[in-house]
Amino acid sequence: MFHLSERTWQMKVDQIRSLMTSNPYQPTALLLSALDETAWLFNLRGNDIPYNPFFYSYTLLTLDEIWLFVHTNRVTEDLKEYLTASCTGPLCVQLKSYGSVRENLMTYVARPEAKVWIGTEYTNYALYEIITPQEKLMTSSYSPVLTTKAVKDETEERILREAHVRDAVAVIQLLMWLEKAVPQGNLTELRAAEYVNNCRSKQKDNRGPSFETISASGPNAALAHYSPSEETSRRLTVDEMYLVDSGGQYLDGTTDITRTVHWGTPTDMQKEAFTRVLMGNIEISQTVFPSGTSGVRIEMLGRRALWEVGLNYGHGTGHGVGNYFGVHEWPVGFQNNNIPFKAGMFTSIEPGYYKENDFGIRIEDIAVTIPVHTKYGHNFLTFDTVSLVPYDRKLVDTLLLSSKQLQWLNNYYEKIRQLLGPELDKQGLHEEKDWMLRNTEPFTEAGSSASVSSSSLTLIALVFALHNIV
Repeated sequence: MFHLSERTWQMKVDQIRSLMTSNPYQPTALLLSALDETAWLFNLRGNDIPYNPFFYSYTLLTLDEIWLFVHTNRVTEDLKEYLTASCTGPLCVQLKSYGSVRENLMTYVARPEAKVWIGTEYTNYALYEIITPQEKLMTSSYSPVLTTKAVKDETEERILREAHVRDAVAVIQLLMWLEKAVPQGNLTELRAAEYVNNCRSKQKDNRGPSFETISASGPNAALAHYSPSEETSRRLTVDEMYLVDSGGQYLDGTTDITRTVHWGTPTDMQKEAFTRVLMGNIEISQTVFPSGTSGVRIEMLGRRALWEVGLNYGHGTGHGVGNYFGVHEWPVGFQNNNIPFKAGMFTSIEPGYYKENDFGIRIEDIAVTIPVHTKYGHNFLTFDTVSLVPYDRKLVDTLLLSSKQLQWLNNYYEKIRQLLGPELDKQGLHEEKDWMLRNTEPFTEAGSSASVSSSSLTLIALVFALHNIV
């Protein structure tokens, strides 16, 4: 275990206690069962769970006590000092054995005034059942820790953006390498997965992948959550589409990005399907909506271009991500049980299409909700994409894009140049920068990518600078 310093844990405890005291049902305690709840509250991370920086824990937070249930034999003296575990005041953490949570919760519930607040989405039944009688129990779908954690403060937002800049370097290294190596033969899905993870491992503050990499070609890509093994790994060829969904854990952020490419000549259907998936991604990314809008009300924008021609996809359209947390961080996203969007929430945007036994397409970016000034209202939001990897140009049919969608795409590419170019220079990756520049040339209305005048480039940069909505 080690701790991260953003807001201090004492500040977070005070904030959550304030939410408890202001709640009209007057809970006296809050039980935290989800591992990321305790990790967030105390600015702690661990390594008990593969791909996730969590440690086995529970927390019972009362208005004047803090009980942290962990494997106490693993707690160092430095950590005890950090948690002020040697005292018994309201900002002193009492360390208790992980296995004693049920016994201690029963003891607390026996107090006459006890009323325990739980988030039902993550509290297991073994603990839920002992909070009796009913008047001693208060429930909500998510605890106030999860809903508070969903909104990043300025520091968390800044460093999460920075993590995505470095992560983009690794993904571009993969795509550039594959572009050269696949036509030569003998590369497999598994080797590609290993390569991108190795590229990430060389980036500052990387702590490994955030999930098992999805590296899939041809019919394997039609399986939305396929991951290669020695037995199933296919050879990559220029005749098939390839999908790579990967992410990294960094001390400042968690990343998740999907790109779909083709090294040969895609069919007309593949190109149209890809473009319509991209249109869905853009439509969500550029939409403006009132703060407090539920993601499920926006989600169909990601499907509309596909629905128009009878296509669809069978998975969710997005999920939250955090600052060195789980890659699927609830309760942010576009499903019925996600909380409404507020400024400072990070979510993936990931429409797709999968043709059984043939190919799969997914385009996934991470975006943050930011305030946007509208003509008549001020409490509105839009999405700002923080993933910084261009899409495969040969799969984009610009004849299908509206002028507004094309403008968004060109603004996004200008943003990649502005933010990623300096990082590639800093790392001395000149070949990768050349690749990035070639693949972020502006698109034209005619459906081809061509050089544009310097005045046009200046205009694109100016639009980006003024609106910052790419």
